[in-house]
Amino acid sequence: MEKKLTSVEIGNKRKEYLLPSTMTYYRNPVTIVKGEMQYVYDDKGKKYIDAFSAVVTISVGHCHPEVLDRAIAQMKELQHMTTLYYHPKIVQYAEKMAKVANNANPDLKVSFFTNSGSEATELAALLAKNYTGTHEFVALRHSFHGRTLMAMTLTGQSLWRHSLPYVFGVHHIPAGYTYRKPEQMTDDQFVDYCARELEEVIKYQTCGKIAALIAEPIQGFGGVICPPPNYFKRIYDVVKKYGGLFISDEVQTGFGRTGDKFFGIEHWGVKPDIITMAKGIGNGIPLGGIITTSEIAKSMTGKVHFNTYGGNPVSMAQGEAVLDVIEKYKYAENARVVGQEIVNGMKKLMEKYSVIGEVRGKGLMLGVELVKNPETKEPAPQLTLDIMEEAKNEGVLLGKGAMAGNVIRIKPPLCTTIEDAKTIVSVFEIALKRAM
Repeated sequence: MEKKLTSVEIGNKRKEYLLPSTMTYYRNPVTIVKGEMQYVYDDKGKKYIDAFSAVVTISVGHCHPEVLDRAIAQMKELQHMTTLYYHPKIVQYAEKMAKVANNANPDLKVSFFTNSGSEATELAALLAKNYTGTHEFVALRHSFHGRTLMAMTLTGQSLWRHSLPYVFGVHHIPAGYTYRKPEQMTDDQFVDYCARELEEVIKYQTCGKIAALIAEPIQGFGGVICPPPNYFKRIYDVVKKYGGLFISDEVQTGFGRTGDKFFGIEHWGVKPDIITMAKGIGNGIPLGGIITTSEIAKSMTGKVHFNTYGGNPVSMAQGEAVLDVIEKYKYAENARVVGQEIVNGMKKLMEKYSVIGEVRGKGLMLGVELVKNPETKEPAPQLTLDIMEEAKNEGVLLGKGAMAGNVIRIKPPLCTTIEDAKTIVSVFEIALKRAM
């Protein structure tokens, strides 16, 4: 019988055998040993609401029985086969993906599957360069696009960029972060400023033509930055004026998380040329990918691009099952309803506690920005950590984000209930009172 390790033993072995860059949450890290839909359990049997979805990766629920059954059945039949050979699962899944992407852009049809979001970002950049014949990109400040070289270069936070040579030709423009815009500007004026900045960057810092702009519809690690309704329309028009593609990074916003819509960018009414996907696409299995138009896909004709495990039968079976249960249980609609319950509750708390600077987001991709002073908006990162610790003690796991680490991220699985939402809000208040 396998020996059960204590939390202390696990911690010691992590220090000895894992890279020191491996992060943990909490002063007293929790050891999770079991997952069941929106709940997880520690090694002592304590139950938690996973209000961070294992870093926004569990979309339809931990160990969702209908998803697991299909993945296990496929594993028993054929565990692995590369795309060098035919197998039916990959084409069945790709066809279904084209159908669900239709609302984002009817021309999105051709997919390629990877193991992670970083690989999807790299491929999207490669496609954009091949198709446009240029190599310069624009990304947003506060963004996060992955941990490989191009993905790290596109990322707009120093926290996630190591001191090494970056890919040449990547520029960053302001995100639609209205909470921290200049006070004298209206939201519309701020959007105008962002669009002008994009055009100025292209005109004066590039060759005058870009391969693409990549953007998260709602920035996750950046602190759940949710731009104004007209932000992406203005940005999109400038991108097209200078020959670029629009890449929507849906690694966190995709698959119903933002409520009602399947992809986050659908809320802003622009049609992406490429969508990158990961995390919730596989509900816990390593799966990422891109979907693009047939015209853009043709730019890869005659070029070899291969991913050893990308498109393997087990990942395809689980990915297809995720799509089916999202539709079957109307999880996107549930995300809207339950998310609104959390927003309403948090906004009531905002009226009581001045340290809550802003409550923002869509569906079950929500953020609460904490500040020391509502006038100066000075970030309160220590308060954030203290709230997370106290909430954990009360049975709710929260996440954090933003460069200053002062935004609580609330992103539970799409199967989360109204009662869970009320618990999340009430525990947040308990934790806030203790932390203050």
